[in-house]
Amino acid sequence: MTEPVAPAPASAIAVDDLRVLLDGGQEYALIDVRESGVTAARGSILLAVSIPLSVLELKAGALVPRRDTPVVVYDGGDAELAGRGAARLRALGYTDVRVLDGGLAAWAAAGHKVHSGGDHVIGQAFGEWIEEVYQTPHISVPDFLSRRAAGEDIVLLDSRPLGEFRGHSIPGGTSIPGAELVYRAAEAVSSPDTLVVVNCAGRTRSILGAQVLINAGLPNRVVSLEGGTQSWVLEGHELDHGETSSVALPTGAALEAARESAVRFGERFGIEHIDAAALAAFGKDDTRSLYVLDVRTPEEFEAGHLPGSLSAPSWDVAPWVFRHVGTHHARVVLVDNDGVRAAVAASWIAQIGWAEVFVLDRALEGAGLETGPVPPPVLDPPSGGFDTVTAQELDGAPADTRLVLDVAASPQYRTGHVPGARFAIRARLAASAAELPGTGPVVLTSADGVLARYAAADLAAATDRPVRVLDGGTAAWRAAGLPVETDRAQWLHAPEDVVASGWRESDPEDRKAGFRRYLSWELGLVAELAQDDTVPFKKFA
Repeated sequence: MTEPVAPAPASAIAVDDLRVLLDGGQEYALIDVRESGVTAARGSILLAVSIPLSVLELKAGALVPRRDTPVVVYDGGDAELAGRGAARLRALGYTDVRVLDGGLAAWAAAGHKVHSGGDHVIGQAFGEWIEEVYQTPHISVPDFLSRRAAGEDIVLLDSRPLGEFRGHSIPGGTSIPGAELVYRAAEAVSSPDTLVVVNCAGRTRSILGAQVLINAGLPNRVVSLEGGTQSWVLEGHELDHGETSSVALPTGAALEAARESAVRFGERFGIEHIDAAALAAFGKDDTRSLYVLDVRTPEEFEAGHLPGSLSAPSWDVAPWVFRHVGTHHARVVLVDNDGVRAAVAASWIAQIGWAEVFVLDRALEGAGLETGPVPPPVLDPPSGGFDTVTAQELDGAPADTRLVLDVAASPQYRTGHVPGARFAIRARLAASAAELPGTGPVVLTSADGVLARYAAADLAAATDRPVRVLDGGTAAWRAAGLPVETDRAQWLHAPEDVVASGWRESDPEDRKAGFRRYLSWELGLVAELAQDDTVPFKKFA
């Protein structure tokens, strides 16, 4: 075992100075390095981005691409995690990193609002704010059902992507997520007399979807379905599973209607358009952060995209812009094939007040396009301090001579892991080294083996036991045709890496209780925002 090197003390920033930074208008990143479940339970700062220390190297490069961005890191208050996170960011090349003195506890003690219930409360809060300020209309599940039973002309549009829709959906629904609602609406709604009902799993995307269709000028009456699929279950109805109903890309009159809507979005929300020369100039400006996001579907992106752009489907941009943009007040350039979906997504970012947003005109014309997926950058991947083991070698080792630790996200662990593997949280692993059972080798795995390498490097510095990594992770184990375990979970650490969700409850009554708590929490968010003077949202006439 090598003695861990203590990180150099991080420079601190006081709460008052952070508050000034949040109002200053310059670029900054505010990072919460606690696990997402801890953040949700114990609270967070509204404008923070959750990048848990466990996955810092996997996410920081894409979320905060400019290495001299002012970065403030915080934890609950003892500075242990924040100090480690700041030291790691400095080691990764970030030059302006500070720790919030006293962390979240100090923020609260100074009288500032702490938001609990999610790791990015601002996303759901934005949806509730939209409903409040624009008076987005809605109907209840019983009202919807009574209208449908009466034979009223209704179309039900599910604003979640097809993967979520396939998992569960309301009977008769069709998946049209995010800005695709505006782009494809005329293909799905043939009569101006049709009642258009927009739903999601809860409230947020139902509200945003309904309001964006209203903003687009759809002639129909448009409403959100209160509580979405959660309310559907709470009302005692069954959901469909495995459905794949969706709407094709628009053509003809439907496409022309979508393009006219894009013009209205640009005028109402002050969306600025740029050309390729302006984008090139942005790319040469090393004083500003630049994010070039392609808001089309992942399939369209992989078929051909602008070099240097990243896939950020419109349904992931609103209200989850922080999943792609970790720097406030950065430049965000949105890309698509004809400007419609980019204009719609830009309107959301403008209303959230997160960044300076632009739409790239004729983005894909005359450009040498690249194909295939673009993986996010992985910073400083470790290569030493541990050995690798193949799936076959691990399978052949006697079970009583090995200890397998799985550092994948806990939902992934639950859906199938190497038999006998214990779930572990990477950021807590080194501190647990002395508590690990047995004396033999420790094998680390994760979904694809990448995170396991970081965890192995951490653990190797804290124990004399041999540390190994399952080459290719649990995916390689599955690919070798080896069985996974789904009916037995062993927790080295509590699964606090994810936000609690009623959808993960197996007991029907526990699931319903979770739904009630979640929907009640969402309904209270507007009142919570009223207590916070850092809310960046902007209303447009």
